[in-house]
Amino acid sequence: SKCLPYEGSRKKFCKSKCHKKFKKKHNPHKVRWTKAFQKAAGKELTVDNSFQFEKCRNEPIKYQRELWNKTIDTMKRVEEIKQKHQAKFIMNRLKKNKELQKVQDIKEVKQNIHLIRAPLAGKGKQLEEKMVQQLQEDMDMEDAP
Repeated sequence: SKCLPYEGSRKKFCKSKCHKKFKKKHNPHKVRWTKAFQKAAGKELTVDNSFQFEKCRNEPIKYQRELWNKTIDTMKRVEEIKQKHQAKFIMNRLKKNKELQKVQDIKEVKQNIHLIRAPLAGKGKQLEEKMVQQLQEDMDMEDAP
């Protein structure tokens, strides 16, 4: 029988769990814990210029200590940049939820406005009582002499 190009390839799996799911023909895009799902759902940073530095370049280069040191420094810098980008990406994702939560809170307050007491609700009666009391005191003062 013929061996098709896609049949002869061997896949590498990060864990046996992944290999078992593959053998059972489970779609990784539908399983929430897979990288494929995370990237497809937009929960993980997929497109970023910092990923360009990690590409494999098969060019033989003569060893030079200076170049080696620069490369290692650059790798550290790229990692810092990548961490910043990921943090910013996560914050942008969380920002959407905050806005939705705010809208939901406003809606809830509008629906249940009758449960909220106005800050000056009881003040009117208190002021009226004070005024009446003062008037009575003034009347008593006038009547006394």
